[in-house]
Amino acid sequence: MIKDPPLLTISRAFPRPSAEQVAAFAGVPTGYAVDAMGGRGALDYRIKPLSPATSVLAGVALTCQCGPADNLALFAALATAQPGDILVAATDGFTATSVTGDLLVGMAKNRGIRGVVTDGLVRDVAGILAVGLPVYCAGITANSPVRNGPGTVGLPVVLGGVAVASGDLVIGDNDGIVIVPRDQIGAVLAKLPDIRTAEAALEAKVKSGLQVPDFIQTILDSDRVVEV
Repeated sequence: MIKDPPLLTISRAFPRPSAEQVAAFAGVPTGYAVDAMGGRGALDYRIKPLSPATSVLAGVALTCQCGPADNLALFAALATAQPGDILVAATDGFTATSVTGDLLVGMAKNRGIRGVVTDGLVRDVAGILAVGLPVYCAGITANSPVRNGPGTVGLPVVLGGVAVASGDLVIGDNDGIVIVPRDQIGAVLAKLPDIRTAEAALEAKVKSGLQVPDFIQTILDSDRVVEV
């Protein structure tokens, strides 16, 4: 006989990045972070900001596994979170109901939470926009979930094709959400100055009339290209 799982399994004891590390990612474009991680780290393209006007965020991931049509774990994460956290709610990509609405988002803001990210849907768009907290989701529906569980808080999840652990760094802008694993934060920060410099240099050349970058022209002029 299979025993029913607990309604909630909660892990509070996970390592967190320092406040200085989190602050260092404020305003970092998601593309720069991705470049610093070899071209990966962004969640599925469907997970986008509900409002571009409130899309920039950086904070510590607090994960929850809600499962389909249920948000008990998200409410538990709300109660567990620390100021500066970002609620990362995995729903297995379920799209028949929402996972949250404006009231939970309002409570999250009251607790000092910096944003909500989910691979599911949300509702009460006007209310969420009035709250002003960054919310990233895969879409919108008026259908509501239940709060039955089971679910987890603080344990690893897979969301938008990316493994996310509590304590990872979450950054977002109009291009989407990028997850920086906690053990890569230092390496990413170390690479960002060079990436900024390279981007600025190429941008200046483009504004000055550059049509084809040198690295492409070098390939085109080499014996690795065959004209037919």
